[in-house]
Amino acid sequence: MLVAGGPSVELIGHVRALRVLCEVAAQGSFSAAAEALGLTQSAVSQHVAGLERQTGLPLVERGTRPVALTDAGHALVRHGRAVSARLESAEQELAEIAGRRGRRLRFGSFPTALTTFVPAALARLRSRQPATALTVVDDHLQGLLPRLSDGELDLAVIYDNEVLGGSRFGGGRVHLFDDTFQAVLPRGHRVAAGDRTVELTDLAEEAWVGGRPGSAWFTIVRHSCRAVGFDPRVSLTSDDYRAVLAFVAAGLGVAVIPGLAVARPPAGVEVRQLRAGAPMRRISVAYPDSAYQPPVVAEMITILEGVTQRLRAARRPA
Repeated sequence: MLVAGGPSVELIGHVRALRVLCEVAAQGSFSAAAEALGLTQSAVSQHVAGLERQTGLPLVERGTRPVALTDAGHALVRHGRAVSARLESAEQELAEIAGRRGRRLRFGSFPTALTTFVPAALARLRSRQPATALTVVDDHLQGLLPRLSDGELDLAVIYDNEVLGGSRFGGGRVHLFDDTFQAVLPRGHRVAAGDRTVELTDLAEEAWVGGRPGSAWFTIVRHSCRAVGFDPRVSLTSDDYRAVLAFVAAGLGVAVIPGLAVARPPAGVEVRQLRAGAPMRRISVAYPDSAYQPPVVAEMITILEGVTQRLRAARRPA
């Protein structure tokens, strides 16, 4: 039961109306929401008006294009998406138990995991569970956690580091491995000469290729640089590791990026391990908080643990 300004809303009795409001928020207009839901525009308006009567609060700003939500509208949409996702998950689970619907796995991952160890894990799952309907979502960390919390994903490969701060995600996590960042230098760079490892401080006076403001990976890098006494002098920025590597190969600067991102470095780039104070991110697989964990979720976690154990062994220094 949700209370707003005194009146109460019985959420289960208004699931349909909540779904309509969520669609209005997603589409930006009553007419587009009506088309997406197969309803008339009048029916959409009635659903929204009914919710407003029940809450005693305006939920949308009339007359705006696209439709803008009020603070109350944003709050109800956030909860409504979570309610809809959980009910849809319950429907899926009951249908699986009754044998009326096949298993599914809605899987999310950040890009560098998708281009390295995740495909092997997905292929192994497909070979073991060929009838499982598999959906893969490519998103950044900031998008994966809300999708897990809202029940849009069953499982996601994520990363974390203490300098990124905590998250509101309250589900479970299984640690897979630590991804240590590595120095990336133009071929023939003086710092790369004659040694397989370098110090972060060796790069203090160099021009850097860094991430855009708010970039998670470069927040980690900048913190590590400051911990050893300098702030990297960034000349170019990108959050696409392919672009970062291309800039470095062209001699436009140096970079320190996650080890996964240099699994297959391009020509013109020297990769060196960092001796002390190397940045690092913890790679985990996360799942929503639930008393029931579908067998396919547990199996995928086991597969990911196996795949990353071999990856960790392959990346371990000789």
